[in-house]
Amino acid sequence: MVTPKISDKSTTAQPPKLLDQVRDKLRVKHYSIRTEQAYTGWIKRYIYFHGKRHPKDMGAAEIEAFLTNLAVEGNVSASTQNLAKSSLLFLYREVLEIELPWLDNVTQAKVPKRLPVVLTVSEVQSVLSQLNGTHLLIASLLYGGGMRLMEAVRLRVKDVDFERREILVREGKGFKDRVTMLPETIIDSLKAHMARVKALHAEDLAQGYGEVYMPFALDKKYPTAGRDWSWQYVFPSKNLSVDPRSGKTRRHHVDEKGVQRAVKQAVRDAELTKPATPHTLRHSFATHLLQSGYDIRTVQELLGHSDVSTTMIYTHVLNKGGRGVVSPLDR
Repeated sequence: MVTPKISDKSTTAQPPKLLDQVRDKLRVKHYSIRTEQAYTGWIKRYIYFHGKRHPKDMGAAEIEAFLTNLAVEGNVSASTQNLAKSSLLFLYREVLEIELPWLDNVTQAKVPKRLPVVLTVSEVQSVLSQLNGTHLLIASLLYGGGMRLMEAVRLRVKDVDFERREILVREGKGFKDRVTMLPETIIDSLKAHMARVKALHAEDLAQGYGEVYMPFALDKKYPTAGRDWSWQYVFPSKNLSVDPRSGKTRRHHVDEKGVQRAVKQAVRDAELTKPATPHTLRHSFATHLLQSGYDIRTVQELLGHSDVSTTMIYTHVLNKGGRGVVSPLDR
């Protein structure tokens, strides 16, 4: 009888690759897929910048060199440099469990002091008049409720309250919930839109689909909730797609890039010279409320700002300036 040979090689599974470890940690902490893509992208650039050395063999000096190069040679914006810095700090602190000293020697990209672009009421109306359908509804929520673009496209059916004329914004910036108003003007058109979305959801269910992405692993706690009408996106995509994380075929929310392109074209068609974007509608919302005499604390709450100083920037773009100063030429 031949005795089988026992292999000397270990059968222990190989540890996951570094970027897979980063993804796993980000998902455990409920970071969005966009943050996941951004963080892994910057970590990869950092590794390639230093000749594919493993990050555990590098530290603060290498991070400083990389971030300084971004500012000096790459001439990146301050926000881009901060994103790269956050990515690397997450890698070292959360994945490699290495505490780094404060990065004092990094050449910081300059933060430009810019005032937000704001449209007048007539300019907003001229832009909205160039839009239709879903794009008009989303733009109306940005201006009429001060929502951010991603807050609008991620809006769920259950968070629209027609009776109270309110919208509950879930997981806004900083993972904070807040309540804002639902503009009376769009209620009828929004109801008609949601009726069409409900019919589309019924078709998806009939074809074996109809499940939507559930945050914070709620699909495990409530396995059937993802098919409920209340959890569906108010602005769903026209097409089904495969979730890159779970591999499930679902109907995701509408692509925000399509909204950005539509608003950009509407600004051109309205023949405006201001560089307006969807976020400009949110700026205009805040400024026009202040012009109407609303308290700045109320505006702060509607916008979801943690600090009133952030909201104060809109006082600098009012028709008469932040201090209500009248030009001596107008006296």
